[in-house]
Amino acid sequence: MRLVFPTDENSGYLSKRGAHFGKAKFYTIIILDNGKIIDVEGVANAGHNTNACSNAIANIMSLKPDALIVDGIGATPAEGFLKAGLDVYFDQESPTVEKSVELFHQGKLQKSNGDGTCSAH
Repeated sequence: MRLVFPTDENSGYLSKRGAHFGKAKFYTIIILDNGKIIDVEGVANAGHNTNACSNAIANIMSLKPDALIVDGIGATPAEGFLKAGLDVYFDQESPTVEKSVELFHQGKLQKSNGDGTCSAH
């Protein structure tokens, strides 16, 4: 399973999670097999200066994720990911990717139903 996390640094699973998925400096990709991290990749965020959130959606979808784990997300991108078939989960507690992976594996993260959590979008 490929999990994508917006992060503000490229420090593998110890990366601090980014608060805004589209403006994160990096996306940390975690590959899980039976709940164990088997690979970690950091990818620089290409940004979304044009086409607003639709460009950020395309950037993340190009990483071929099975799930996106965010602190929060606006309504427009949340709907966009729902339409694209990507599961989005919320984690507003974990400071690092590693801790968030643990909560995901334990089934403790709330899955988005296509609604956003941010009023800025």
